[in-house]
Amino acid sequence: MTTREQAAATRPAEPGVKRDITGKMLYLFILGDVLGAGVYALVGQIAGEVGGVTWAPMVVALVLALLTAASYAELVTKYPHAGGSAVFAERAYKTPVVSFLVGFCMLAAGVVSASGLALAFAGDYLATFIDVPPVVGAVIFLAAIAALNARGIKESVRANLVMTMIETTGLVLVVVAVSVMLSGGNGDLGRAVQFEAGSAPVVAIFGAALLAYYSFVGFETSANVIEEVKDPSRVYPKALFGALLTAGVLYVLVGTAASVALPAEELSDSTGPLLSVIEATNTGIPSWLFSAIALVAVANGALLTMIMSSRLAYGMGKQGLIPSAFSKVLPQRRTPWVAIVVTTVLAMLLTVTGSIATLAETVVLLLLFVFLSTNVAVLVLRRDKSEEKHFRAWTALPVLGALSCIVLLTQQSGEVWLRGGIIIATGAVLFLVMSLVRRNREGARV
Repeated sequence: MTTREQAAATRPAEPGVKRDITGKMLYLFILGDVLGAGVYALVGQIAGEVGGVTWAPMVVALVLALLTAASYAELVTKYPHAGGSAVFAERAYKTPVVSFLVGFCMLAAGVVSASGLALAFAGDYLATFIDVPPVVGAVIFLAAIAALNARGIKESVRANLVMTMIETTGLVLVVVAVSVMLSGGNGDLGRAVQFEAGSAPVVAIFGAALLAYYSFVGFETSANVIEEVKDPSRVYPKALFGALLTAGVLYVLVGTAASVALPAEELSDSTGPLLSVIEATNTGIPSWLFSAIALVAVANGALLTMIMSSRLAYGMGKQGLIPSAFSKVLPQRRTPWVAIVVTTVLAMLLTVTGSIATLAETVVLLLLFVFLSTNVAVLVLRRDKSEEKHFRAWTALPVLGALSCIVLLTQQSGEVWLRGGIIIATGAVLFLVMSLVRRNREGARV
């Protein structure tokens, strides 16, 4: 037994969190986080890379996401404890610095993502209804998200249920509107199989798949609410794969519909490509209505990201990877209030450090390191027998998942690598400082 495990065994038990999430709620939780705001903004950029064949990189991105999802399904059901990838890394590598950095990357990615989503919420979409400085709007928005998060996981997931239905309706609306457009003799089905002029199809598809991959990011957040899920070994794999496949089908349909409605160059020039598609169909759907739906999509993504961040910090606190104060919960609500406050304040501070695009690219880089660690951890932990009844992935899946992460990492720009490197280095420094403090305290007791 390690020193950390001995300390955990002798530490008075803190009240745990409630198991309030059913299988259907978990499915909608994951679906809402995966759908998020990505598809509302990225269809145009994907079209700029690959032309009208927007569905192809989305299919590739779905397959890559499912590879890593299989690793999460095995490890989450094998070790159903909050903390996710950080807990898996600690068990697999037995090296505190590795598990800390994996957890720190996950936590940093969540906070950075919430910051970017807050800026997106307070930007042009919100300006349709009220004009406020983006940073001010982002800070107020994050405070409201924190209040809902602190109220309780059931309330947060119920709010997610409503928002997921709204944002899904928005995507279905795009497909229906384009179908009506086609029935009237407008649009061009041929564009859905036309690549960008002068591009190599395979290169174009995989280049655009990196953008599409961002639209599937979010499924990993479910690992951090597993302690609040009823019967996790049975419902988690079904909810995870079901949500990803549902999102994939929606993305393919929406991407194809967008290409049919507008040429690739018009989609790529638009900052709100799906709004441009709706307007091009001339079906009479108000622009303000679709802007409102986009706001809900962004808000839902931010809510679920902050739930993940706070639960991850809570789990890391319980494991002794960060100060135990992060594992404290409100007496009545049983929500991790310290973790919620700290992650929210950090997200607020990050709103003044960069653009939405820069923050989003940094999120992907950090998560690829996390996914690489998790895929390798599956293979390492096969020797660790568990009494928990759990899902088991085919061995080829985590191997291919790890390779896909490496390939995607090679596609990142130098600027993104610099930003990600600074964040990881900050985590390493924090680990060193905490280790020195812990060592000094242990020496003082002696």
